[in-house]
Amino acid sequence: MAAAVEGPELEAAAAAGDASEDADAGSRALPFLGGNRLSLDLYPGGCQRLLHLCVQQPLQLLQVEFLRLSTHEDPQLLEATLVQLPQSLSCLRSLVLKGGQRRDTLGACLRGALTTLPSGLSGLAHLAHLDLSFNSLETLPACVLRMRGLSALLLSHNCLSELPEALGALPALTFLAVTHNCLQMLPPALGALSTLQRLDLSQNLLDTLPPEIGGLGSLLELNLASNRLQSLPASLAGLRSLRLLVLHSNLLASVPAGLARLPLLTRLDLRDNQLRDLPPELLDAPFVRLQGNPLGEASPDVPSSPVTALIPEMPRLFLTSDLDSFPVTPRGCSVTLACGVRLQFPAGATATPITIRYRLLLPEPGLVPLGPHDALLSHVLELQPHGVAFQQDVGLWLLFTPPRARRCREVVVRTRNDNSWGDLETYLEEEAPQRLWAHCQAPHFSWFLVVSRPVSNACLVPPEGTLLCSSGHPGVKVIFPPGATEEPRRVSMQVVRMAGRELQALLGEPEAAVSPLLCLSQSGPPSFLQPVTVQLPLPSGITGLSLDRSRLHLLYWAPPAATWDDITAQVVLELTHLYARFQVTHFSWYWLWYTTKNCVGGLARKAWERLRLHRVNLIALQRRRDPEQVLLQCLPRNKVDATLRRLLERYRGPEPSDTVEMFEGEEFFAAFERGIDVDADRPDCVEGRICFVFYSHLKNVKEVYVTTTLDREAQAVRGQVSFYRGAVPVQVPEEAEAARQRKGADALWMATLPIKLPRLRSSEEPRRGAGLSLAPLNLGDAETGFLTQSNLLSVAGRLGPDWPTVALHLGVPYRELQRIRHEFRDDLDGQIRHMLFSWAERQAGQPGAVGLLVQALEQSDRQDVAEEVRAVLELGCRKYQDGIRRTGLAPKDPALPGSSAPQPPEPAQA
Repeated sequence: MAAAVEGPELEAAAAAGDASEDADAGSRALPFLGGNRLSLDLYPGGCQRLLHLCVQQPLQLLQVEFLRLSTHEDPQLLEATLVQLPQSLSCLRSLVLKGGQRRDTLGACLRGALTTLPSGLSGLAHLAHLDLSFNSLETLPACVLRMRGLSALLLSHNCLSELPEALGALPALTFLAVTHNCLQMLPPALGALSTLQRLDLSQNLLDTLPPEIGGLGSLLELNLASNRLQSLPASLAGLRSLRLLVLHSNLLASVPAGLARLPLLTRLDLRDNQLRDLPPELLDAPFVRLQGNPLGEASPDVPSSPVTALIPEMPRLFLTSDLDSFPVTPRGCSVTLACGVRLQFPAGATATPITIRYRLLLPEPGLVPLGPHDALLSHVLELQPHGVAFQQDVGLWLLFTPPRARRCREVVVRTRNDNSWGDLETYLEEEAPQRLWAHCQAPHFSWFLVVSRPVSNACLVPPEGTLLCSSGHPGVKVIFPPGATEEPRRVSMQVVRMAGRELQALLGEPEAAVSPLLCLSQSGPPSFLQPVTVQLPLPSGITGLSLDRSRLHLLYWAPPAATWDDITAQVVLELTHLYARFQVTHFSWYWLWYTTKNCVGGLARKAWERLRLHRVNLIALQRRRDPEQVLLQCLPRNKVDATLRRLLERYRGPEPSDTVEMFEGEEFFAAFERGIDVDADRPDCVEGRICFVFYSHLKNVKEVYVTTTLDREAQAVRGQVSFYRGAVPVQVPEEAEAARQRKGADALWMATLPIKLPRLRSSEEPRRGAGLSLAPLNLGDAETGFLTQSNLLSVAGRLGPDWPTVALHLGVPYRELQRIRHEFRDDLDGQIRHMLFSWAERQAGQPGAVGLLVQALEQSDRQDVAEEVRAVLELGCRKYQDGIRRTGLAPKDPALPGSSAPQPPEPAQA
């Protein structure tokens, strides 16, 4: 049948043992051989494919400089393949021999089979980058020590208990990563690596460091986190080039005072140690992180031991909004994050102390993977470090508001595992009538979100065959005969129902009907070895005894195709009184239609879109006390009236827009027009346009401040805000052109709503900053973000009469409040600015000041200003991180899922 897709590339690869195949044709048939890169780590049988290429010797092979090969292979075959490299790939500059592509039942990366390397690999004269991570190395292969041109060596996630002295003889080494091993000591010769710039020894068993480590004169970054260090050598003060020193999660009781005199040090991480005293220079330094240390506490009477360290009662942590990390020790803990997320680390979940970091991210298309009929129920939670495996399951609870339509649907927690997303087994727990917990066991740390999806039924198909039935639609079945697969493979099904009246209204045909929509998916090869029988109920109201077969159509859709194909003539439909059965060898989407219409595929596409569309209204309201504050929101039609009743006490504005239709996760933007502009530097603002993503179960609301260049003293400004589909275009059209686009059949314009800025009286001229003379002031820090004088002026300009409530929540005494009111009794702006800036000056240098301001704004019911502050902080942090990355002062953060899978820091390939 047409739906069964053949795989010519796969067949060509399977014929890799055919030595008579033409060399050039063979290289063209292998998609993993392109340019100077050969990537075989994601293909099964990579070693066999490489051996075949070595026999053929295509011209492309002589140009290969970068090779990636999985070590999840037969050890003998792997060794035989590696022996061929010096002769066949003599120009090789980068060699990646990693495991970790496979996972165990808990989602942890499995180590590869590599235990050593052939001695001949030292003949790779041009090799500069060698990655042996996620393998089973117990000693460093001798050939590595003879690779004199090596500049980057990655040995993370192995079983190394020591490093050889000869490692110090590698003259060009600039990057060395030996994380997640079993190192107990370091060789003194390590200090001879005069060119070394980045050294990562985190997650080992080190309890001391050799004094010779102070000889690493070129070292820029040193990571010793999560070891057992109790002291540090004074020679660390000789690392005059050091910019980053990470020592968190150790057992340090003190640190050398000389660290405070390192001239280039910009970050010193000492969190979660046993520090009770610290040199004053470090205690006051802004670049030092000290959370989780008993500073100032008296030493315990009873010495620490593994027995006395165990406390029966599990510690409970409640994090405030200014904290983005917390420690976890072997005794476990229960953590409640400021965003409402709960985590449960049982005792023994980790063998060594570890610091967990988290971020709550706004959903966006590149970050949120949704199926065609999925709905997002929560924001995105990121937990770091990514991929960390715990010795016991970690409980995770995510809070969400349950959807109204729950028939034949289920709620799951979705997470990213390696390079793909998957759903975890999820249990629901009720917190309140309209608030539920989604509870799951986190197999690893990554990104997590709550999704509503059609009920999914899955099973493992053995070679003996099996039967898969839908729990929500008992008439939907898939029958796997014996021999359909050689190896067990996992298959799943989802069923979506369409109401008959919607279809009949769409087609204008009273007798039209459809079966439930069936989606079948599988792991493994794309086709089955034997035809699989699929059973679907006949369309509603139709029986096998009375139907007209000429009106019955079986439709098939294979993403990413744009249309549905009518495959009725390519299969044999077996009809019973209630069901239709047919056989397939390839899984995708199937749908039975009963209609007199022609060109059913196009109609099916429209009907399928109708199933996924949400009817929404757009609103634009202005705050009554501050018309420059505009609330923009996209609401499902059934929520508009209730939302407006709640908002109209504080806001005024026009009626909602006409109803428009939008897909889950669809991008759109708001453009202010006719003399009105956005008055803020926001991360969601592009060329003056406010970007949105529609999610039917989230609020889809933003509050912005607008301004105008027109003269408001002469007359009021009558502007408007228009909503357009899609992302903001590179070339933003002018208003006249945008108006013309509204008339087209595929118009992006959705709605336009009026915005009016009232005329200013002479006493109400723009006041922010007028005649103001204040000393420069930055509130916050570089990591959590700064609020500058300009930012604080913007906040002051938004508070209005609410400023006393905010002041009291900030801890300003009532007597001082009265004094400010009297001193600036005829100047509201002066009252606000004096209160805010005097408070900020007192908070200068204090950690958590910005978080306190955000909390006070929220407690004062000024969520709008709090969101603006968060947006400013997010934008500032982003610019700060980009800046230090450009100057090489910090490693890159883990990449977002929309771009690439998270990887440990690696230097650029030579």
